[in-house]
Amino acid sequence: MKTIRLATATVNQTPLDWSGNLRRIGDCIADARAQRADLLCLPELTLTGYGCEDQFLAPDICDRALDQLRELLPETRGMAVAIGLPLRHQNAVYNVVALIAKGKLLGFHAKQNLAGDGLHYETRWFKPWPSGVKAVVQVDGDLIPLGDLTFDLGGVRIGFEICEDAWVADRPGRHLAGLGVDIILNPSASHFAFAKHSIREQFVSEGSRAFGVAYVYANLVGNEAGRVIYDGGGMIASNGQLICSTRRLSFLDHEVSSAVVDLDRNRLAQARTVAQQPRPEDGPAVRVPFSWNCGDCPSLPEVATTLTKEVEFTRAVCLGLFDYLRKSRSGGFVVSLSGGADSSAVACLVHLTRVLAVEELGGEAFDRKLGHLGGKTDAADLLLCVYQATENSGAVTLDAARQLADALDAEFAEWDVQPAVDQYRSLAENTLGRPLDWEQDDITLQNIQARVRAPGIWMMANLRQALLLSTSNRSEAAVGYATMDGDTCGGLSPIAGIDKAFLLHWLRWLETEGGHGIPAVPALSAVNGQRPTAELRPAEQEQTDEGDLMPYAVLDHIERLAIRDKNAPAEVLCLTCHRFPEYDEKVIKEWVVRFFMLWSRNQWKRERYAPSFHLDDENLDPKTWCRFPILSSGFEDELRELTLKA
Repeated sequence: MKTIRLATATVNQTPLDWSGNLRRIGDCIADARAQRADLLCLPELTLTGYGCEDQFLAPDICDRALDQLRELLPETRGMAVAIGLPLRHQNAVYNVVALIAKGKLLGFHAKQNLAGDGLHYETRWFKPWPSGVKAVVQVDGDLIPLGDLTFDLGGVRIGFEICEDAWVADRPGRHLAGLGVDIILNPSASHFAFAKHSIREQFVSEGSRAFGVAYVYANLVGNEAGRVIYDGGGMIASNGQLICSTRRLSFLDHEVSSAVVDLDRNRLAQARTVAQQPRPEDGPAVRVPFSWNCGDCPSLPEVATTLTKEVEFTRAVCLGLFDYLRKSRSGGFVVSLSGGADSSAVACLVHLTRVLAVEELGGEAFDRKLGHLGGKTDAADLLLCVYQATENSGAVTLDAARQLADALDAEFAEWDVQPAVDQYRSLAENTLGRPLDWEQDDITLQNIQARVRAPGIWMMANLRQALLLSTSNRSEAAVGYATMDGDTCGGLSPIAGIDKAFLLHWLRWLETEGGHGIPAVPALSAVNGQRPTAELRPAEQEQTDEGDLMPYAVLDHIERLAIRDKNAPAEVLCLTCHRFPEYDEKVIKEWVVRFFMLWSRNQWKRERYAPSFHLDDENLDPKTWCRFPILSSGFEDELRELTLKA
């Protein structure tokens, strides 16, 4: 039995934070050494951060990354470490992983399959490395191997799958197994999406079984660059079983976990199941002497913990808010709290950010991470809620907002903005030479109430040097059911990536249940007892969101059929009728037509939304996932055919 101890790391990095990134990598190496690990795998592009965008093309970036790598060499004595960075070679930039052993740079393995879908633009910055090709690059006068490399460290053979490499059908691991590799390292920058982690668990554990290897997966964690949240969850698997993992959606700067694997057992499995088929162009591995120290018993299988969607949503958004707050060095959050579902959800998420971060980090570490606030990290310091009433606001929403803010320990203010509404209305009437009325000026009279609320709430955010949070959700973004420069105002839009039907469900869950360290908020009963309404028309009109649009469950279903699945209007109608037989086909047809018209008409609004968090791979954010022309025919021919059809 030949046993060795392997380690995986999750790290919360920041793009271009050279000193901070270097320090956190050094902390990971120190932790791995303390755990007596022989080999540590760090995430993809750890040195620079993954989200450097077009700066990857700047020559200085690759030069600085190499300088940082040189600084780390002495820290790796006595062990082997895999570190991700960009590397320039022959005027092209490659996404590579440097393998260092005992303080010596052994080579750079280059990524072969670049992520280019959705929020990924790797093909914009990097070139894919051809399978089986090797080259050399000069570093400090030494010729260092570069390319599709395997490494032999003291008789233990190591290969790589870098993030996307493991997600493709013909993943490199299959070929690596044919070369007799013992360990596959997967340095990743894999973004959070609902239920995505279970897929990672499958390719890690199944990769270790099918390839007869020990498989080490490392990932980034936290809100690295603004929109994308990484959920961590580093893993080590051997012989088809997960034996070690780091926490998911953690507030820690870094975490290292290690496990002991039995190489001989994996080699036996590989001998039984894998056809050895090295190609002539593969050539020999990069071979260096190395002493593996561990003689412990292999680690036992670990039972994976599955998080529900409610818990994933809460922890992902709270981690995103916490990192956005500290990395932007903002002085807290400001929310225009209407007493309705959306703004209440945003306020609760800010509250839970503090609760979950303090629970995991402890009060002192929490204060230290937000040191730029000068010790003002109490709940009331972090969150200001302002209720802005017009003549159409009611006592129910005011009471709901006040009760919720009190339960969240937030600072609360109540403003009457009706005089400002009246002033703008008077200016318009004097210009038009006629009074405005709800019969012919409905949208205008609604919008001015929402827009009048913006200057004051922006003012409070400025005074506190805080982040103003927009409260628009994904369902309303799809159809433009939001007032630009009104409820869309803000520097960050934390719930723009989640649909209203789920948000309403989550609020009921949070009111009565919570779970997994997330405390319930019973004060939400005053919010959940209402029907969602913009409360912008006179009370006697009994305005509701679903009355203006359609039932949210139907809206979200149509949106997925039309935008995610790219179905034509006629197909959407057919599938929606099948899904919702309780509604008349004529009514559903009206809703389908309404959706396509509003979707096309309001692309410009989606282009102007504040940055939002990527929560699933069905996002509507035109800057990261779902692109649609601002000007188009608006499905004119398709909708005409649909309405003419009997």
